[in-house]
Amino acid sequence: MSRGILGRKLGMTQMFDEAGRAVAVTVIQAGPCWVVAKRTPEKHQYRAVQLGFEEARPNRVTKAEAGHAQKAGVPVPRVLREFRTEEGKGLDTLEVGAEVRADIFQVGDRVDVTGITKGKGFAGVIKRWNFARGPMSHGSMYHRRVGALNATGPARVFKGRKMPGRMGGKRRTVQSLQVMQVDPERNLLVVKGAVPGPRRGLLLIRESVRAR
Repeated sequence: MSRGILGRKLGMTQMFDEAGRAVAVTVIQAGPCWVVAKRTPEKHQYRAVQLGFEEARPNRVTKAEAGHAQKAGVPVPRVLREFRTEEGKGLDTLEVGAEVRADIFQVGDRVDVTGITKGKGFAGVIKRWNFARGPMSHGSMYHRRVGALNATGPARVFKGRKMPGRMGGKRRTVQSLQVMQVDPERNLLVVKGAVPGPRRGLLLIRESVRAR
């Protein structure tokens, strides 16, 4: 996972592969990002690179944030995230102040994409957990409710029981998505399949752990 970049989901479309089959793809605005800081085992007990994404408005940052970016010689980033790296590979080879663009990945690479799923508010068990509904006729008054919650003996609801509640809005990662197209001129990355989150949602794109 030595290569990585920050981006925003632009939406989905389709394109044709080498065999002429139409495949669903997601278009991502990947970068440009800046290397704001580096973490080393000698000083921080772990190895990572801190990337900044999207320039922030001056009146929306603190003096500490502005000073942190000024020290690296980069614009004050709106988003700041760390990527774990391996010594001498990928992002670890870049110096502080370097720019990271979409061409850090190539067509055919496999990536893991992390984002925050769409929030869907309060949902019942049928929508949230795919429960089956009860009978809808013949006098039944049990349609979309939860059902029995616990055994007779313990007389309590066990921890982890699937219940109605807040759905979505969770950090999720989709692994091993194939990079279909790279456009460094427009900072675009096209990956096969769907990724978490709404349009304009923040995404972390990293080299797939399955690609090793």
